[in-house]
Amino acid sequence: MRTHEMSYYAATTKAEKNHPQLVGDHTTDICIIGGGFTGTSAALHLAEAGYQVTLLEAHKIGWGASGRNGGQICQGHNMGHANMVKQVGKEAADILWQTSVDSVDMVKQLTERYQIDCDLTPGVLHVAYKKSHVEEIQEAVEYKRTVLGYEGVEYLDAATVAQKLGTDRYHGGEWYRDGAHIHPLNFALGLAKAAQYHGAKLYEDSPVIDYSEGKRPVVRTAKGQVTCRYVLFACNGYLGKLNRPAARKIMPINNFIIATEPLPEEVADRINPDRIAVADSKFVVNYFRLSKDRRMLWGGGENYSPRFPKDIASFVKKHMVETYPELDTYAIDFAWGGTLAITLNRMPHIARQQENVFVAQGYSGHGVAMATYAGAIFAKAVQGSLEEVDAFEKLPMRDFPGGTLLRWPGLVAGMLYYSMLDRLP
Repeated sequence: MRTHEMSYYAATTKAEKNHPQLVGDHTTDICIIGGGFTGTSAALHLAEAGYQVTLLEAHKIGWGASGRNGGQICQGHNMGHANMVKQVGKEAADILWQTSVDSVDMVKQLTERYQIDCDLTPGVLHVAYKKSHVEEIQEAVEYKRTVLGYEGVEYLDAATVAQKLGTDRYHGGEWYRDGAHIHPLNFALGLAKAAQYHGAKLYEDSPVIDYSEGKRPVVRTAKGQVTCRYVLFACNGYLGKLNRPAARKIMPINNFIIATEPLPEEVADRINPDRIAVADSKFVVNYFRLSKDRRMLWGGGENYSPRFPKDIASFVKKHMVETYPELDTYAIDFAWGGTLAITLNRMPHIARQQENVFVAQGYSGHGVAMATYAGAIFAKAVQGSLEEVDAFEKLPMRDFPGGTLLRWPGLVAGMLYYSMLDRLP
């Protein structure tokens, strides 16, 4: 049986359970490929509705990005509402904006309904890394409050941000009082437990080899196969070549996180008294928060190769000490990486490939809430409610130039250019 990659989250899991490997022939209503937020949420919502559900995970539930990420949940997409209106029209743009709000509510509601012990903590702050970013943040806040009627966000000036974060590094911020952060692996495991309680069948160590389409798709693993009515590909950055049309829509990239030793209470209270989650406005984002046991969890740095850096701790720590030099003396107890997927327009790719074959992927850094919600979108689509799928399908979702073979060089060149801009004054 495979295990989770070592991380702070893996070391502090709760309610973890081993699931069997798929062996033999099985028949079900729904086959879900991937055991992260999307897959476990879809399994839960469909099982609640009375469907027979079979979920196949190549490793362990929550093994991929769902169990390794920054744990932040926040309203909004990478693409602003005004831009979405230009691309898909106001009706669809309004639906897409609302999914971002409802996704955060869904995480909170599922946590409460199923008593998932995942350290749910309120508050998310997006901070201006440069003075030139302040005006854009102010305009974004004003747009959400006046045009969208969303009052859960407000602009904070530099002095207020400094009080919240114990540093004068930032120039202002976008405060989401209804945003939150969680222990993501425990949340994924909680969704899986709830799905199984409602009758979903979950299999681990069962990587899918191939599948056939048709009225009754067949999904095959090394030791078994599943015949079903609907298939959902919920693999995200770990899709590989399993579904080539979907793979051409995404680029897997690697991101990295460190966890310090537990900080003294007086240090934690000085640098983050309200225990909020933070993300900055750099293109290659820094994101950070304090864990329940007062560790600094800091995410920063990316690479675009199939390999992780040899020394992840040093790779990430330099970003942390630029903002908090006083943390340089504290030990790094955990350092890990994970693979997420981005799309060209940085919006989720949620779509029907065939009448009964769906894909949900490419959350581009907004995966905790949106991936959970995407699972529910698929469940609603199976039951005949296609409004949200249709809205996402209106978004221009182009293939990466060069497809899966040649997309790397272009992406690396582009990312290096924008990371260079991050370093300029």
